[in-house]
Amino acid sequence: MRYAEALIELDGLTKGFGKHEVLKGLDLRLPPGIHALLGPNGAGKTTLVNILSTLTSADSGAARVLGLDVRRDRKHLQRLISLTGQYAAVDPRLSGTENLLMMGRLFGLTRRDAAARAADLLDRFELAGAAGKLVSTYSGGMRRKLDIAASLIAQPKLIFLDEPTTGLDTRSRQALWNEITALAAAGTSIFLTTQYLEEADVLADRILVLNGGHIVADGTASQLKEHVGGSTIQLHDEHGRVTEEIPTHGSAADLSRRLTALAAERPGVQVTVRKPTLDEVFLKLTGKKAA
Repeated sequence: MRYAEALIELDGLTKGFGKHEVLKGLDLRLPPGIHALLGPNGAGKTTLVNILSTLTSADSGAARVLGLDVRRDRKHLQRLISLTGQYAAVDPRLSGTENLLMMGRLFGLTRRDAAARAADLLDRFELAGAAGKLVSTYSGGMRRKLDIAASLIAQPKLIFLDEPTTGLDTRSRQALWNEITALAAAGTSIFLTTQYLEEADVLADRILVLNGGHIVADGTASQLKEHVGGSTIQLHDEHGRVTEEIPTHGSAADLSRRLTALAAERPGVQVTVRKPTLDEVFLKLTGKKAA
């Protein structure tokens, strides 16, 4: 099938609200895998996810997901994808288990498989103790975890996760990361927006940076870090304070040459090698610090 070749394709995609043009002629082709979309607040990340997941229509241009046109093939596409937005969308009148069973059945799982998957996810996200309680009694964090579990209960071809770990504690965030990795290993693709640069660094095969209506960077974490230069050799005094930094372009040969020279000239000096961070990349590309 076509989606085995291209996960997402954009051709001249635009979207505006009133006089404000949010997306300005985006062109993109993504293969299957885990992709992270970064950008300042208001950059249009959620707008793009809503277009790709069929919730909103673009003003012009074309968007294809899994080889299907998001407008013409909307109903077909909705059966192949799952979306978790920024706000919990579970039914407060049902219990945690009932919400997950309902989602599993909607995705075509048998009752037995849906029940097994629901029990597993409730345990992973530390909700097993509240599985039989009405969601209306859940805290905001618990609802968020249940909402994410609902999007993961089946294995659709593609899952959209819009700011999935906002408000989650460290253990719940790690549980989600593990689940995303497992789903990807089983063949499910993930497209996520996130304000946590570490999340993109750890999970994503490819990272996109959206700013000013345009995709201003596209590549692996390592490739994006090259935007701010190579690694830096840091020299430390006896108290561990950095006293000098020597830039390198990061290759093994260059690092070896510079460290050999340091060892000959200053044999007792303490050094560390620091690589650029995604925070530095984000600041350079957008002029803003990550949220």
